Amino acid sequence: MQTTNFEALAFAIRVDISWSRKSKDVEGLVVVVVVVVVVVVVEVSVVEEVVVAVVVAVVVAVILVVVVVVVVVVIAVLVLSVEVVVVVIVSIDEAAAAAVVVVVVVVVVVVVVVVVVRVVVVLVSINAVVVVVVVVVVVK
Repeated sequence: MQTTNFEALAFAIRVDISWSRKSKDVEGLVVVVVVVVVVVVVEVSVVEEVVVAVVVAVVVAVILVVVVVVVVVVIAVLVLSVEVVVVVIVSIDEAAAAAVVVVVVVVVVVVVVVVVVRVVVVLVSINAVVVVVVVVVVVK
C-alpha cells in the first residue's frame, strides 16, 4: 500500500494538533498551515519540488520577521515604561533605580531567549514535516 501526500498530511496534522493542545501554543497551527501549503502544491504537481522548497523558505522567513517585529515592539514598550519608572525612582533613590534597570535587562534577555527558542522549535517542526512530505513525494 502506497502512502499518498494527503495521508502523510493527515498524519502530520493529527500529530501536530495533539502537540499544540498539550503546549497550548500557536506554533502547531503555523506548522500545519505551512504543511498544508507544501502538500497541496506538491500534490497538484504544478511546480517542481525546488519551487516548493523556496515557498517554504519564504513562509519561514515571513514568520521569523513577524516574530522579530513583535519582540522588538515588546522590548521597546518595556524600555519606555522602565525609563519613566527609572526617572521617577532616581528622584527618590539612585540605588533603587540601578536595581530596576538590572531587573529589566534580565527580563528582556529572558524574553529574547524564550522567543528565539520558540522560533527554532517552529522551524525544526516545519523542516521535519517538509522532509517527510518530500520523502513521500520521492517515494511516490
